[in-house]
Amino acid sequence: MPYQLLSQKAVYCGKAFTVDSVLLEFPDGHQTCYDLVRHNSSVTIVPLDAEGYVFFVRQYRLGAGRELLELPAGVMETGESAENCALREIREEIGLAAGRLTSIGQAYLVPGYGDELMYFFMAEELTENPLHPDQDEVLKIERYSIQEAYEMAEQGKLQDSKSLAALMLARPALMAK
Repeated sequence: MPYQLLSQKAVYCGKAFTVDSVLLEFPDGHQTCYDLVRHNSSVTIVPLDAEGYVFFVRQYRLGAGRELLELPAGVMETGESAENCALREIREEIGLAAGRLTSIGQAYLVPGYGDELMYFFMAEELTENPLHPDQDEVLKIERYSIQEAYEMAEQGKLQDSKSLAALMLARPALMAK
């Protein structure tokens, strides 16, 4: 007998996510109640310019209680494709449009209690084409060589998990440059 969803009910609805109370029956017949954080899918982008530099943004993150250095990223709007979200987000966050966008993978952020699926992309052939950033984003754009990006990751200077995952997925392509 497979896992069986017995019930699911929203118990909290916020601006960024919803929390459902879920009753799940296991194959052996026992039942357990879980909290499931429901969140739209999202994207993280590795923007690489023609000179071999990767663009990052530094921004304040409430959960960390400080600014973190991250790759550009964002949440998909309802009905928006991952590709369109990635193209929009790099324009909003670093003011550049991608002439070439390549999918490099996807992963669940916290599958033990959340359903958010993140899509990872490399963006190349960058040209200036800014969009206005979100009102709640104060971003500082920083640019690092590929080598510097991996050194920061290895030295623990990058503490954003989605950025670390994106760099790992992009490593074969970036190291070939």
